[in-house]
Amino acid sequence: RRGVMSAEMAMSISDIVSAASLAHDMGNPPFGHSGERAIQHYFANGNGRDLANHLSKEQLADVENFDGNANTFRLLSHSFAGRRRGGFSLTYPTLASIIKYPRPSVGVKKFGYFQQDAETFTSIMETLGIPQTSAERQEYARHPLVYLVEAADDICYQAMDVEDAYRLGILSYEETRDLYMNYFDPAEDANVFRNLEKVCGVVTDRHEQVAYMRTMFIGLMVREATRIFCDGMDDILAGTFSKSLIAHLTDRLRKAMDTMASTAVERIYKHQSVAQIELTGFAIIGTLIDK
Repeated sequence: RRGVMSAEMAMSISDIVSAASLAHDMGNPPFGHSGERAIQHYFANGNGRDLANHLSKEQLADVENFDGNANTFRLLSHSFAGRRRGGFSLTYPTLASIIKYPRPSVGVKKFGYFQQDAETFTSIMETLGIPQTSAERQEYARHPLVYLVEAADDICYQAMDVEDAYRLGILSYEETRDLYMNYFDPAEDANVFRNLEKVCGVVTDRHEQVAYMRTMFIGLMVREATRIFCDGMDDILAGTFSKSLIAHLTDRLRKAMDTMASTAVERIYKHQSVAQIELTGFAIIGTLIDK
């Protein structure tokens, strides 16, 4: 509840969000989202189709819609042969904070757990008192801290993809600077621009200048995500908060984020070097599964 959070509780929340943020991509296959698509293709259209007659509808949906999020939950919570029970033995709130899509795989593109881990998932949701939003679809509300973990992910990959693209020569210095500084208003944030000018007057290495702008961007977005989380606390706790924290940015920040995202799609993710890696990944993943 607002206004009654102890220092110990605040530290616990910080620990949970930090652990979940560090662990949330552990289940991603090689080549990231391209690897996910390769696994999906293998079972939906490739040699994996032979398994269709041996799996239930739910199990088939697990592999045809393979999702790194569900695989993360499996790696962290599953009792593997020769290992201790309970996987990594994380607390229930930490595991729940990783589940961005608290639902099974049938009929959706993104889901939070495989059928083999359904019992563990349900136990976590019920123990923590997370409300079920659809009994028919076996869907639950998100744990409140999922929103912070998701925001951390959204902020970091946008920030780092742009900086990486600059270092790889895909984006120019001027394009990179504009993408970061679009989030700041020259009038309202005049001190920000003065600080940047001062830093760039001392630090002449452009890679370091870009790194400084990236930290400015991250700091602003963390403050905004925190504000949105606190303002929407009642809806978040009730399980009725819509979309992500980043989707509730102010119009100016939302426009800057859309520009950054569209640039990443058109200039970075579709770059020839990236496409070559993804095509190679498709062949490698299929071969590995065959073997």
